[in-house]
Amino acid sequence: MAHEEFTEDDWRRMIASIGEDPQRPGLLETPARVTKAWKHWTSGYGQDPVELLKAFEDGAEQYNELIVVRGIPVYSHCEHHLAPFFGKATIGYVPNGKIVGLSKLTRLVDCFSKRLQVQERMTMQIANALMEVLEPKAVGVVVRCRHLCMESRGIRTPGEETITSAMLGELQPNLAMRTEFLALARES
Repeated sequence: MAHEEFTEDDWRRMIASIGEDPQRPGLLETPARVTKAWKHWTSGYGQDPVELLKAFEDGAEQYNELIVVRGIPVYSHCEHHLAPFFGKATIGYVPNGKIVGLSKLTRLVDCFSKRLQVQERMTMQIANALMEVLEPKAVGVVVRCRHLCMESRGIRTPGEETITSAMLGELQPNLAMRTEFLALARES
């Protein structure tokens, strides 16, 4: 899909449109900085989740318990207001002969969070990518975030967390496994 670049001139126009002077010394470099920042904040569009999750079969064949990584940082922007939302993700899975390097789970969260998002879809995208690539017995994802669109405007609920989860594979019917995963995902 071809797209037109959003340029420094566009950011200067935006700054002027809110009543500021883009030529003011403190704002002179802002358009360049913001352009660079948004390239970083949306770099997930250029990443392939399948490529990020290169699995390996060394040593995992016998392991069939939950592997859980907690505290994975989430920094994203909501697609409704382009406002930041941020928090932490927990990912767990029960391998079925394939494991993935633990840092890859952090990269997977980063890939989907560096797109314009809603937290619910992002949670499902992370879970579905793991299911598709690793073909594990189970996948669980819990994401807890604060949304600046809610905290700084409108209803103004500071500190409120939104928690979303996705449970796929054996985590759906297996109550004991689900309970264990949610206990491990709970903040201490």
